Amino acid sequence: MPVELTPEEAAARLDTADTLGMPLGPGQPPAFLRALGGRTDWTDLRVYGALLGVGTELFSRNGVRYLSGFFGPLERMLRDGGADIQFTPADFRRFGPLLQQRSPRVMTTVATAPDTDGWCSLSLHAGGTVDELRRAGADPQRLLVVEVSDSFPRTFGFGGHRHAIHVDEIDIMVRSTDAPLALPGPAPSDADRAIARHAVGYIRSGATLQTGIGSIPSQIAGLLAEGEGGDYGLHSEMFTDGCMQLHRAGKVTNAAKGQYDGVSVTTFAFGSAELYAWLDGNESVAFLPVEIVNAPEVIGANRDMVSINGALAVDIYGQVVADTIDGDQFSGIGGAEDFVAGAGLELSDRSLICLPSTFDDNGVLRSRIVPCFAPGAVITTPRHHVDVIVTEYGAAELEGLSVSERGQALAAIAHPDFRDELLAAAERAGSGVPRASESPTN
Repeated sequence: MPVELTPEEAAARLDTADTLGMPLGPGQPPAFLRALGGRTDWTDLRVYGALLGVGTELFSRNGVRYLSGFFGPLERMLRDGGADIQFTPADFRRFGPLLQQRSPRVMTTVATAPDTDGWCSLSLHAGGTVDELRRAGADPQRLLVVEVSDSFPRTFGFGGHRHAIHVDEIDIMVRSTDAPLALPGPAPSDADRAIARHAVGYIRSGATLQTGIGSIPSQIAGLLAEGEGGDYGLHSEMFTDGCMQLHRAGKVTNAAKGQYDGVSVTTFAFGSAELYAWLDGNESVAFLPVEIVNAPEVIGANRDMVSINGALAVDIYGQVVADTIDGDQFSGIGGAEDFVAGAGLELSDRSLICLPSTFDDNGVLRSRIVPCFAPGAVITTPRHHVDVIVTEYGAAELEGLSVSERGQALAAIAHPDFRDELLAAAERAGSGVPRASESPTN
């Protein structure tokens, strides 16, 4: 049985020089992390996580280094404030193996209070940490700290994958009343609405969907909820308010996906307090480990798979930058590559990458579709994986096109002010003769 401690007593069990592993975002224990932030005696604490979802002073303390696999707003704020934070490039499926390789002495997660049989639901996160949580609990040289809160929803796994940890596996239990971080719904722009209208043209009744967070996926979900289609399946690494909206509209049946029929499949959920309340006790949603949910062969085996992801910029070759801005880390790779690759295994499946055609750069209109990326640009999705790019001006189907045809298709969905420049670049690229400024250097 675990030892029950206050958050401060549990925080005192870490050495001044130590290693700590935690799940992504909604799996992070709020009260325990805040208590760790109350200590000021750290000499070398290394924390492994991603998409910080808890406000804490911990990562601003001297002697603390945070290695994150995905930057969110809190990571960007910490970095800009001078905290010792580093990005560790990895897609979501590699989080588990990398964590096992690091083997932090202390592992932690949030969960629900134990049921009558001693099982604590892992609530909003399955992800890539479950195996390492159990390894830590089974190792007498390591610590497993679990914060339990009745304010987190009780959710479920599926089949042989129990989405819970037993009290007998836990070393230290911390009780709290903290609720998960609720994300506000973004206000849609006119461009977002237009992009959504183009995107839904690729979604047939009976399709299996993957969507991310943000205004564009929310608009797509809204159009599908109001439309005539239905019988959809959901197989998405992230479960959002848009997914809930489709369920509530009666559009999701999961009847014949080909994989995990009868349930919507996800590996974590992030959204509103309303979403968390809806998930509580809801067995129509199954939380599975990321190595299953994001496996391209599993994704590709779904019926009429349609993946919907975002991007920051695209060049006329079809290369996509989705997680950096001018070489600075903005977000992360996450599972986008897995879903692009999985949807690419079947010609009947589609992978949509959606973005507005322009952005405002201190009052200057800039195109997100560019002739070529500047030196130092970090490519997220290679051109040979890209299927469809969608902007407010339409959709460019790139798969199977030549280099010049790709450029022409992308120019057609760019803002009109930039089309001539992009068409000229497409012609140069297709001829194999770059501009002097585009010439390769050794």
